[in-house]
Amino acid sequence: MSPPTSTAAPSSAPTTPQPTSTRLCAHCKLSRPKIQRAKTRDRLCVPCFLHIFELEIHQTITSTNLFQRGDHIAIGASGGKDSTVLAAVLKTLNDRYDYGIKFTLLSIDEGIKGYRDDSLETVKRNAVQYEMPLVIVSYRELYGWTMDEVVQQIGKKGNCTVCGVFRRQALDRGAERLGVSHVVTGHNADDMAETVLMNLLRGDLPRLHRCTAILTASSSSPVRRSKPLKYAYEKEIVLYAHHRKLDYFSTECLYSPEAFRGSARALIKSLERVRPSAILDVVRSGESFVAMVPPEISGVAPSQPNTTATPVVLPPPPPPQQADDDPNAHCGGESGGEMAAFEKQLRENEEATHRETEVKLPQIRKKQKMKQTLMNCRKCGYMSSQELCKACVILEDLNKHRAKLGVQVELDEVEEEAKEGVRRKMEALELRKSVETDTGTDAKE
Repeated sequence: MSPPTSTAAPSSAPTTPQPTSTRLCAHCKLSRPKIQRAKTRDRLCVPCFLHIFELEIHQTITSTNLFQRGDHIAIGASGGKDSTVLAAVLKTLNDRYDYGIKFTLLSIDEGIKGYRDDSLETVKRNAVQYEMPLVIVSYRELYGWTMDEVVQQIGKKGNCTVCGVFRRQALDRGAERLGVSHVVTGHNADDMAETVLMNLLRGDLPRLHRCTAILTASSSSPVRRSKPLKYAYEKEIVLYAHHRKLDYFSTECLYSPEAFRGSARALIKSLERVRPSAILDVVRSGESFVAMVPPEISGVAPSQPNTTATPVVLPPPPPPQQADDDPNAHCGGESGGEMAAFEKQLRENEEATHRETEVKLPQIRKKQKMKQTLMNCRKCGYMSSQELCKACVILEDLNKHRAKLGVQVELDEVEEEAKEGVRRKMEALELRKSVETDTGTDAKE
């Protein structure tokens, strides 16, 4: 006989409803989520989001061996959200994981009123906040021009190309002044996807080969450039800056809306609304295209064959074909007719081959790609494959037009002074005539 089972008396105390798992942070399962990641659509609480964002950048740095202990690295700082977040994260990771890296902020002053002068004030505050030294290199100092003057001279079409050439050389010269050979920039996944799309639309295979690399080094530049934020979404960078209350400048460049990149950005944003993973998909596709670029275009030597590779295992031989008298042969009613038609087509093609006349065309010799010989620009001393570097070629053209403009202004001033002198003489003559007329009238009276 089994003992009687005792039933517990129902508790009269009210129970607090526990939040379901769908209402909790997907990472810690403890707090309520306040952020939905743009990359994975996971709902996270703020501390978990900040930790995961920093951890992913740390994994990007360590998996690609971007830094070595004892390095002195310059951070390209513009005062915008990307470079500000980059500086904040690198300082945090350097302290947390003991990278042993010395960081310096390097800013370029393009000379754009209402944009760069305000953003440089933000960079100066960041230098104090992150306890990093700051060096500012200006276009006026290096080239004798500001971007405002360049745009006034050539217009808004093509100004981004000029600025890109100037900026690249300015970063190299700033790095040389600091004595560093590595510059990190704040390019994010959105920027990478836009660049991949632009190079695809232009059919620019060499640039497509370079733009997807997280670390780029060129024989024409002594400075390496890397992008630790390569896989970070722009929306998540904004969220990180917002929740960490970082001090950054949010105004866009006054001349950038006219650039081709603006069209690529609009297309990427449209794709992201439909498919959130589209940004990383485009970046991954660009990385896959790199393997398809021929070495003579990419400039990268083909990889040597691996002599220690595992031998290829051939598939087993097919089973012997069934005889014609096998009742299981030609199970499909139409297979025999299709094969007969195929054999007939082969015989007809073979007969037609004998009636063909072979015409040999002259062979076109392929142009051999000339190897570039690096030299120093004869004007500024910067590394170049030509006598003049790109910046000096642009400056020659700008200064030539400036000289013409100066002569024209002087001629206009001389002409204006001559006109003013004639006008004054005419006024004096008219005044004299009126005085003589008044005097003659008084004498008659």
